[in-house]
Amino acid sequence: MEGSRRDFIKTAAASTLAVTAMASTPGLLAEPLIINGFDKLQNDKGEFVLGPLPYTTDALEPYMDAETLNLHHTFHHGGAVKGLNNDMKKISEALEKNDLETVDYWVKKSAYHGSSHILHTIFWTNLKKGGGGQPKGELLKLIEKQYQSFDKFKGLISTVCNNVDGSGWGVVAYNPFTKQLNVIQCENHEKLIQWGAIPLLIIDVWEHAYYLKYKNRRPEFVSALFNIIDWDNVAMRLNYAMKSG
Repeated sequence: MEGSRRDFIKTAAASTLAVTAMASTPGLLAEPLIINGFDKLQNDKGEFVLGPLPYTTDALEPYMDAETLNLHHTFHHGGAVKGLNNDMKKISEALEKNDLETVDYWVKKSAYHGSSHILHTIFWTNLKKGGGGQPKGELLKLIEKQYQSFDKFKGLISTVCNNVDGSGWGVVAYNPFTKQLNVIQCENHEKLIQWGAIPLLIIDVWEHAYYLKYKNRRPEFVSALFNIIDWDNVAMRLNYAMKSG
């Protein structure tokens, strides 16, 4: 057990160095993560891929520490991507063999891993160094129309995130059917979602997102995130979502 822990720490340290080196390479972080309004989740072969972070691992300090960011992106998000590719492979194999006895298990796993991949991908782009403040334009108008003020909206998001039962996410989504913003409390990655709602802002409150720095102080972590939220990214997502409706 102790040997496995040491191996993990060594791997994590090496990965941190590799990610930092990659992030400092000119042009790498310029790789488009969003294309025509859609997040880049797959490569040209249709395989699900872990995209690069849009910033260096230390860029969100002091609100999100570099070690947590690297572990979170590389091992937790990366693990979901690997899991999703395996799920789809198992489903395909079951169909080829005309053996559907175990396919229900893999379909459920694909919902879990697939939702994790999507939510993490959006989460990374929702953050930036020097973020924070409050939104502008159409996004702010919609917030004030539905939630009276940005401060009340922010308080609602914080409460929803802090009260997630166990592991999960706080999600701000646009529903093209009602043309409204919905604040959603998502458990795990795939539970308590709303059909048709398009995610705009994602806040990860799984313990692996904050435990190294904040321990069990989830509310402190959620409050800190508002200093690095990229409201321009959220507004861009709203623009695409409104066009889709």
